[in-house]
Amino acid sequence: MHMCCILWVYNSSYGREYAHCGQVLWNPLGSGLSYEDFDFPIFLLEDENETQVIKQCYHAYNVPRNGSAPLYPLCAMQLSSHMHAVTSTVTCMRRSTIQSTFSLNPEVVCDPLTDYNVWSLLKPVNTSAKLNESVVVAATRIDSHSFFWNVAPGAESAVGSFVTLLAAAEAVHKAPNAASLPRNIMFAFFQGNRQLFGAFQGLDADALAATPLKRLALEGDLVETFDYIGSSRMVFDMQREKFPIRLGNIHSFLELSQVALREKSVLWMHTDPVSRKNLSAQIQDMMEALNGSTANTTVAMKEPNVSQPLPPSSFQRFLRAKQIPGVVLADHHGSFKNRTCSEARGLLFGPAPPSPNPNSPPAFPSFYQSIYDTAENILLKYPEGLSPEDALRHVTDTAKVAGLLYGFLVQANNSWFQAIMRSDLKRYLGNDPLQYYIAVSSPVNATYIVQYVLANLTGTRLNHTREQCLNTDKSAGPERALFEYAWVQGDLEPNSTSSRSPYCVQSTVRLSVATSPAFDLQEWGSTTYSTWTESRWKEINARIFLVASKEFEIVTLVLGIIILVVSFVATYFINAKADVLFATPGDSAAVAY
Repeated sequence: MHMCCILWVYNSSYGREYAHCGQVLWNPLGSGLSYEDFDFPIFLLEDENETQVIKQCYHAYNVPRNGSAPLYPLCAMQLSSHMHAVTSTVTCMRRSTIQSTFSLNPEVVCDPLTDYNVWSLLKPVNTSAKLNESVVVAATRIDSHSFFWNVAPGAESAVGSFVTLLAAAEAVHKAPNAASLPRNIMFAFFQGNRQLFGAFQGLDADALAATPLKRLALEGDLVETFDYIGSSRMVFDMQREKFPIRLGNIHSFLELSQVALREKSVLWMHTDPVSRKNLSAQIQDMMEALNGSTANTTVAMKEPNVSQPLPPSSFQRFLRAKQIPGVVLADHHGSFKNRTCSEARGLLFGPAPPSPNPNSPPAFPSFYQSIYDTAENILLKYPEGLSPEDALRHVTDTAKVAGLLYGFLVQANNSWFQAIMRSDLKRYLGNDPLQYYIAVSSPVNATYIVQYVLANLTGTRLNHTREQCLNTDKSAGPERALFEYAWVQGDLEPNSTSSRSPYCVQSTVRLSVATSPAFDLQEWGSTTYSTWTESRWKEINARIFLVASKEFEIVTLVLGIIILVVSFVATYFINAKADVLFATPGDSAAVAY
């Protein structure tokens, strides 16, 4: 059975005919390799010099010469990677809990995968009060997946989708009639929602780090992958009224799955055939609105067969709690498609990576244009007959999307991202591509950067001092309960390489915890919520050395034994004659002068 077919919502009580890939095999090439339990550690080396040392040692000592077997000594390598966790999540969490309860120096053996969701609202609301208005949810995911820790670039699977939603969020906030829309819009970026059919996407063999394969323990039915951690936690909090928005406030749900690599500029509108029986009118209105938004553009919206189930998506987690009108946009009609690493890199950057400047639009590869075309038409229809000023703004926005892709896929440590981050978070801006692997230490760098990029695109720059900006007193004004405030680094001052002009940003961007409810409920064997954990491990190391022949080892062993026996015999005789060999001389005779 293909692991990619194991979905969250379709089962014996909900859409029985769609369960277990009853209609569509989303990943026909899937083999369930992600669930294999390897009995040995697997290492990847990033530094080419390290691999060269291994190759040199191998070729110098282990390669046969003239058709004969290689002569000793031979080159050998020892890899060390000790994992603390064993058996399953249930076992390791029980051991960790016992240690924490009864030991003064507890040794935790595993940790739940955890991070934070990023979310914001078009119109600010008081998060401490009950929301009574209707909300449209526009969602996507941040994380990708890899077999190796911190090696999950996720260009096609994650980045293309959330950059599209970032661009759409900015477009909606800048729309002149945004404040008068009949419904509020919530933009949600989920962590831990990696979908199984994209398990291998974005894995770049040139960006691998030296680390062992993490053993993720799973207890119970195989449906409990670490998919949908973020969305399941948000639904869990909504049901228990620990989130500002309740499930009853959600009017409709729009999710962006993979949308960057369309065939013939087509996006497919996937819907749930079960809820569609009861919510046909609302879902049809959504699809007509999406179709209308693409008029006079290069993007076409199409609908698959109405009897086709939803692809793997975060929306399924909401459907398990309540039937909600919703559409999942994807660039594939049926089975998932993805490009190889070399094709994707060429499509993204061509012969050389660009370094975009929002004020000076760069050459625009087709992948960038594809992203922008999608973002332009998801939530906002640009008017025809743009004025020169509007056309300039349109080009600038296009270059901004290129800047987002450059920052998230090539180098986060660029001038734009530096300016919009807090000074204490600048360490998260690296010179290498960001990684989108949900971890046990959170928030990860991608979460922080998405949070501050969204605040920059949708927030307001205020003329506040640092003290005014960071004042947390809710009584300072009604806006303190409506907005979040951040004091960011700002741009470099003219003719300076270190001095910056910091400023205050007001936005509705917030974080919410993305930890599986199973760990809050201590239901480590849950078949309702994800139960993925990550083992703790000791220092990872490797050493290269030469191994002698068996004959040489035997000779060395025999000589060692002989020396040991001689040592014992010599020690025996020396101890037996100790009174003679080590006799204390008597008093010496009187000294004559």
